[in-house]
Amino acid sequence: MTRTIDYGNLMHRAMRGLIQKVLTDVGKNGLPGEHHFFITFDTMHPDVQIADWLSDRYPGEMTVVIQHWFENLKVTDDGFAITLSFGDSPEPLYIPYDSIKTFVDPSVEFGLRFESQDDEDAENDDADIHPEAPMDEMVEPDEAGHPEAEVVSLDSFRK
Repeated sequence: MTRTIDYGNLMHRAMRGLIQKVLTDVGKNGLPGEHHFFITFDTMHPDVQIADWLSDRYPGEMTVVIQHWFENLKVTDDGFAITLSFGDSPEPLYIPYDSIKTFVDPSVEFGLRFESQDDEDAENDDADIHPEAPMDEMVEPDEAGHPEAEVVSLDSFRK
């Protein structure tokens, strides 16, 4: 058997490490300037922890926005926990890095997409990483001045 370098797996780990580093900094210092994140994740991943009503409403994937209001951001080596507001109702979530499909910061036109080749490859953590198209829209605050967490389709932002 010939030994090879698994660049796909190495890139996945590096990009998830980048997400961890960014979220750790945000947890300590808050979001700088106009930075905000659209994070799409697999709601069926076995380690995702979200309210039943959210997993029922979004049985495959869900996109959350981290922008003006969030609480309890706790970053670990495996994922992050955060409380976001859904219709004036705060909901705790736990999102493992392995469940993330896209991570986008439209304020600087930066994005990552983790795309599995097929189910077997996803289990082996083999995937391709693609830059995302820039996104221009922002979430508007609710009447209390807090932006409401909104699930969006990234397809609506592609050119």
